[in-house]
Amino acid sequence: MSEASNRYLQLIETIFFRYYKKGKTKVPFVREDLETTAAELGIKLPKNLGDVIYSFRYRLPLPDSITRTAPRGSEWVIRPIGQAKYMFSLSTMPRIVPNTMLSETKIPDSTPGIIERYALNDEQGLLTKLRYNRLIDIFLGISCYSLQNHLRTAIPDMGQIETDEIYIGLDKRGAHYVIPVQAKGGKDQLGAVQIEQDFAMCQYKFPGLTCIPVAAQFMTNDLIALFSFEHSGNEVAILCEKHYRLVTPDKLSDEEVRKYGKRTD
Repeated sequence: MSEASNRYLQLIETIFFRYYKKGKTKVPFVREDLETTAAELGIKLPKNLGDVIYSFRYRLPLPDSITRTAPRGSEWVIRPIGQAKYMFSLSTMPRIVPNTMLSETKIPDSTPGIIERYALNDEQGLLTKLRYNRLIDIFLGISCYSLQNHLRTAIPDMGQIETDEIYIGLDKRGAHYVIPVQAKGGKDQLGAVQIEQDFAMCQYKFPGLTCIPVAAQFMTNDLIALFSFEHSGNEVAILCEKHYRLVTPDKLSDEEVRKYGKRTD
């Protein structure tokens, strides 16, 4: 574990137990707690305080001392509840992890060679491959058009959020959709909190459109997992998951194409 990660663990553990009482399901805190607690512990904070929260949402597991307080079947997540305000709360699906048992679908790679040469294995590289290969269209079965990258906006009772990319969709009936896309490359993991934020953003910014949040994850450099979501009670649930492998045309056989044509979904 890196020195920075160890500092973050000490910091978040101290903040949690400062406010936690046995049986609590919600533990609020504020950004200022990061500064005051770091000063108490002699911990040097990063210039970007948000990196502490980001790390526990998408990179680091919470300390064991915290996870042991969660009831069976639930885990603690950190949700935004306003400007510079956060809350530890319980979730049944804190991280979104690809199912390695799912079958793959090969897609002829339409990424231009010049882009492929310089693309990185990060969220920007992943978003680029989604666009050039029309993977959002293929996955959802509707025509999709990129509207905006990295939308940052403030949502009431949630604070500032960021969505990696937003598509507008159109189906054969003429219905319109808003499709917020979250992408993760490298070692970062997708978090359910991001999807909750995207649902809230759609309701706030695009109230007249049907919202279909989508998440994308590099499994390998040419294998991409895509997820769509729906509300299930007070949480989000995975509606559909597909895995697409980008290949050169010679790596897709006629037999595989015929097999895909017989699939029911």
